[in-house]
Amino acid sequence: MANVSVYNMEGAEVGKMELSDAVFGVEIKENLVHQAVVLQLANNRQGTQKAKTRAEVRGGGRKPWRQKGTGHARQGSTRAPQWTGGGVVFAPTPRDYSFKMNRKEKQAALKSVLTSKVQENKFLVLDELKFDAPKTKEMKKVIDALKVENALVIVGKDSDNAVLSARNLAGVATASAETINVYDLLKYNTVIATKSSVAAIEEVYA
Repeated sequence: MANVSVYNMEGAEVGKMELSDAVFGVEIKENLVHQAVVLQLANNRQGTQKAKTRAEVRGGGRKPWRQKGTGHARQGSTRAPQWTGGGVVFAPTPRDYSFKMNRKEKQAALKSVLTSKVQENKFLVLDELKFDAPKTKEMKKVIDALKVENALVIVGKDSDNAVLSARNLAGVATASAETINVYDLLKYNTVIATKSSVAAIEEVYA
């Protein structure tokens, strides 16, 4: 099992914690990680892009000039793609970009990213993250004490104040054990998790 240091909100090391190899010590499968990222980005696309082909652009029904004798190249319509105001060749149409991955593949990708974060010493564990009231300044102190700039903070239950405190911090986002995803884990340089959220992650994904 991997051992990681546990810090308090002042950034001081207060102990050690063992992480489950079933979640934080798996074989890293880069192909599944890549597929999971592509899946999330594709599923987030609206797919509403639309342009008109020459058949859909209004006008252009009359031949602009006779076929021969004018000195111009022959033209059949002023809405052909080479004309200003003409249609678009192979114009995009609304489509659904989404696709699916098997549940076990998604979990393997997530575990691979968590394992890589632990191996790179970019997975920090806090003993707790509690605030009496939402205070952005207090969350900023915690982030600065841990000496990180870009972080995904995984919180446990009853952490509304922590979520609200991090909301206005640039480069900081929050998530719960049930809502973490491969893209966000890769997007942020460091992952910060409370002891309770680590236990929740191991319970959900082990």
